[in-house]
Amino acid sequence: MPRDIPIGNGDLLITFDRLYRIRDLYYPQVGRYNHTSGHVQRFGIWADGTLAWVEDEAWRREIRYKADTLVTDVRLVNDRLQLEVICHDGVDSNLPVLIRKFTVHDLAGRARDVRIFMHLDLSIAETPVGDTANYDPVTSGLVFYKQDNYFLINACDTHKRGIDHWAIGTKRVGGAEGTWRDAEDGQLGRNAISQGSVDATVGFNLQVPAGGKADVQFWIACGRSYREVKETNLRVLELGADRLLARTEAYWRLWCRKEPTDTTPLPEHIRDLFYRSQLVLRTQIDNGGAIIAANDSDITQFGGDHYSYCWMRDGALVAYALVLSGQSELSRSFYRYCARCIESEGYFLHKYSPTGALASSWHPWMLDGQRVLPIQQDETSLVLWSLRKHFETFRDVEFVKGLYEPLVARPAEWMLRYRDHNGLPRPSWDLWEERRGIHTFTVAATIGALYAAAAFATDFGEHDRAGAFREGAERMKGALKRNMYHPELRRFARHAIPLDDGTYRLDMTRDSANYALFAFEAFSADDPRVVAEMESIRDRLWIRTSVGGCARYERDYYHQIERADINAVPGNPWVICTLWQAQYLVARAKNHDELKQALPIIEWAVKRAEPSGVLAEQFHPHTGAPISVSPLTWSHSTFVVVCMQYLAKHHELSQRREQAPLPGI
Repeated sequence: MPRDIPIGNGDLLITFDRLYRIRDLYYPQVGRYNHTSGHVQRFGIWADGTLAWVEDEAWRREIRYKADTLVTDVRLVNDRLQLEVICHDGVDSNLPVLIRKFTVHDLAGRARDVRIFMHLDLSIAETPVGDTANYDPVTSGLVFYKQDNYFLINACDTHKRGIDHWAIGTKRVGGAEGTWRDAEDGQLGRNAISQGSVDATVGFNLQVPAGGKADVQFWIACGRSYREVKETNLRVLELGADRLLARTEAYWRLWCRKEPTDTTPLPEHIRDLFYRSQLVLRTQIDNGGAIIAANDSDITQFGGDHYSYCWMRDGALVAYALVLSGQSELSRSFYRYCARCIESEGYFLHKYSPTGALASSWHPWMLDGQRVLPIQQDETSLVLWSLRKHFETFRDVEFVKGLYEPLVARPAEWMLRYRDHNGLPRPSWDLWEERRGIHTFTVAATIGALYAAAAFATDFGEHDRAGAFREGAERMKGALKRNMYHPELRRFARHAIPLDDGTYRLDMTRDSANYALFAFEAFSADDPRVVAEMESIRDRLWIRTSVGGCARYERDYYHQIERADINAVPGNPWVICTLWQAQYLVARAKNHDELKQALPIIEWAVKRAEPSGVLAEQFHPHTGAPISVSPLTWSHSTFVVVCMQYLAKHHELSQRREQAPLPGI
């Protein structure tokens, strides 16, 4: 189920599903650990002898954010209970604490005894073994802990502090469903402590006047010790939940609009998703520098693993979006993280944990009895390429000086060594992580990286290195044209397989990834070969249903929906692949009319977004329902990139028009 509302501050990440249930709690790093293991954390309202959990069909839900913030704005209405609840949730911009404010409105015209219940089903450090939950009389809250992970849940209103009800018990052991069942009569047993596979439910009594409203604030303070969570709990009580939410709102509005970017050339609904995308991708970035692909734990049911890792390719392209939108501190943090992760030879392996440790992989170190590098070379290339974009934007010489050897010179020299007799990169895995060979995407990214390395080497006065890097890029570009372009079909191959006689077997499957030919400046977007390539991709991979959008490649099998009519539906529509078509139109535009041709494609992404603004990885080609992880960080970063490129091209064209001589002069 999509994570419609992620909120966080780079240390603590909370995700809600579309039923407004907390599903993931990551702390102390984004992507590590998920202390819920994806299990539902329930929230419910009791009134007039009836408890309605938020997933109950009687609730009508409007799940959104407050504009330009990472504070939720959720409206719940239950006609059976005759109650309306306005909910605001936020992870404080400074403290590792989730604040939840509920304002309950009576719709029945009479005074009401309302009880709010919150259920916590934690598996601390992703296992329930050895967890403890206990009622804490010092704070009048409930504390979960194991080793150096502590979570304190508490509540207050204007009249009293501390929870009114609690139950601590066993879950998923001996058929036990959990303590949330105990809340259904409006009362909890108040047992003091339990250990092992435990859960807990807390409650708060609220007196709502006839036709009026009443507020309650809950919070979950996170820390590395009991002392830390007690101090955070005290800080919440001293400052007040309203003030914490207000300062968090103000911070995120400042954060996403700190640059004086003129977004007026974009329609308002695109502008809204542009700012929302920046905020959503920020929730997926750890303060230690790792850019996490996605934090939707439901994907583990599909493949036994998740996306809570840093792929350097995704990270580099997200960092490029951060550069374009002026978020220099985050891009710097990412490149420092890269410098900690890169192998001494100058390449990256498959993917990494938020701590920088090598993560799980399905890329073998041996094939057909031969040792191979289990890499996707585009990941190494794109980090170098995007670092150059960072430097060209911010000119932070002192910062780049320390990264020149580990992230520029050494990787570029490795790229020159890791070439075949024609000057193409040796085989590696493709960006989709499905096939091994020499891929057009990888070659184009590596050409862009070598040109970037040559520019860096020139800046640092190493002209011999600069010449070698530039010559390597030119030779690789020539080899790409000679060996991977099919003149009769007027298309580039998806990838090439080296043969024993020194030639290549070409796979001519159309693949959206070939947009890389122009995206990383290997070729101009006006090059006739690029024009023919992009037109062929659009013609063959566009989804011919009411949903529309662009597939990854012909007969894409990943989460495949349509198997009968692959001519109309060659695969599921992906946000990134669709927006690559918009990037191409922006790159080619020579006037404002041509530029505006990109808008319908950008608007396609707006239509696919959830009401909250969250974008999934891909969508059902017939219903438009989100498929796979949601949100996908790469989806949101690509939206930011195409919007910024559109605005830059609009400004360039406007300047060119203003500077053009008047007719007859």
